[in-house]
This record gives sequence, C-alpha cells and structure tokens, in this order.
Amino acid sequence: MSKVNVGLVQMGCSADAQENVSKAIVGIRNAAAQGAQIVCLQELFTSLYFCDVEDYENFKLAEAIPGATTDLLSTVAKETGVVIIASLFEKRAQGLYHNTTAVIDADGTYLGKYRKMHIPDDPAYFEKFYFTPGDLGYKVFDTKFAKIGVLICWDQWYPEAARLTSLMGAEILFYPTAIGWATSQDEATNTEQYNAWQTIQRSHAIANGVHVVSVNRVGFEQDGAMKFWGGSFVANPFGTLLSKASHDNEEVVVTEIDLDKTDSYRTHWPFMRDRRIDSYGEIVKRFID
Repeated sequence: MSKVNVGLVQMGCSADAQENVSKAIVGIRNAAAQGAQIVCLQELFTSLYFCDVEDYENFKLAEAIPGATTDLLSTVAKETGVVIIASLFEKRAQGLYHNTTAVIDADGTYLGKYRKMHIPDDPAYFEKFYFTPGDLGYKVFDTKFAKIGVLICWDQWYPEAARLTSLMGAEILFYPTAIGWATSQDEATNTEQYNAWQTIQRSHAIANGVHVVSVNRVGFEQDGAMKFWGGSFVANPFGTLLSKASHDNEEVVVTEIDLDKTDSYRTHWPFMRDRRIDSYGEIVKRFID
C-alpha cells in the first residue's frame, strides 16, 4: 500500500486519567472517521506532564505494558481498523519504570513496545528521576499499513536515533512528544525554540528520506508556568510540511502520505548511497579528544 492516512491527536490533559483516556479515544475515533489508518497519541497522554517535579507519589501513575490501557486501546483499534501508537508510563517491576510507547495493530494485536532511549534532566523536565533509559534498542513495527519506527520526545534531537531506526526499514518515524514554553520567556525565545524543534525533525526526514510525524500536547500546566506548544506536524521525505496543528487548540489532524516518495527522494538525493560507513567508527565515542 503506497498511500497511508496518518492521524495526529493533539490534546490537553487533566489530572483525571480516565478523562484523558476517554478524550484520546474520542480523538482516535474522530481520526478514523476522517480516514486515518495509523493514529499517534502524544507522549504520556493519560496524565498531566508530571515530570515537572520530583514527587514519589507520581510513580503511582505507572502501569504494566501490556495492561489495562493497551487492552482498552486494542479494542478500539479492532473496532475502528486503525493502528494506534500510545505513549504510556510503564511500571516494569517494583522500583523500575520506563517512558514507553506501545504499538497496536489494526486488528487489535499488541505488536510490542519501544522504551525511550534518551532521558532528559532539565528544569521542569526531571525525567531521570522517573525513567530508566530504554534497553530494547531502536525498534520498527510491521503494521497492517506501514513499517513504522517510534521514538519519543527527547529522542527527536538525536540524528543517530532517527538514522538507526530508518536503517532498520522504518517507512515513517513517529515522535510522541510533550514539550512546551516557560510562560516567563519572551516571544523571541519561544519562537526560536519551536523552530529548532521542528527543524531538527524535518532534517531527520531529509537525511533518511522518510516521512516524520510529531505529535505534541497543548495547554497550560504546572500552575500556568508551562504552556505546551502543540504545533504537531507531518513532514515528507524532503522536510516539506504536509500539515501542522496550531499552538493553542486541541486538534485531530489527518494527512495522506505517499510511502513511494521515499524511493523517489532517496534515488534523486542519494544520501543513503553515499554514506561513508567505513569512516564513522568514532561516532560511538563520547567526545574525540
């Protein structure tokens, strides 16, 4: 299948997990009604972005994967006939937690999960307190409609992650995300940060000749100190924006992509052909002194 419709569910979250899950399911059904075949939810969609503080109580938000939420979404996937990409807070074992995305095929089959590899630690993003770095490596999932790669938020700044996932055969890179602006910042800083975020992901599309789909949340959290900037988008294999959501509103965006574009762009712009893999050995070093 060459043409695939991807759905992006961009939404705001509350402290009520059941409300958030219900809203996400409404978004999935809305996307399916518009023809979506693969639907991606934002990072940690069942809760507020709790990593703004280091609070042991927040570990109670975690769940098993597969588990109750994936079981529920499997039913929705089977009913609607869509692939669902769902980012969740995983409790792997007592005292062991991951930032994890589950992939559910269009017939409701749980295909597996990807655990976030790059874990940030910044003001209001204290993820190292909660998440153990992923140990499953980079992953692709062979769904009914496409072979997809899933990376998560902070992963999106690392070209190595996009490259390796693409080399594994991913036809589309999906990035569930939770990123925003500190409301204390000036507009110029906000604009520069969003543009950098979008640009780095569009560059992954270009360098690897694949479509990139990034899904972010919206709304004010952290008692109004953080505004999640939305701006979810789809880029083609040359980085052109095919669709873009607003910075403020909850939206369901459905975009048709043509997987055959990968072969066309990779043929005319043969970055993959001209890679000097014999010269990249030192890339695994922390720094070249």
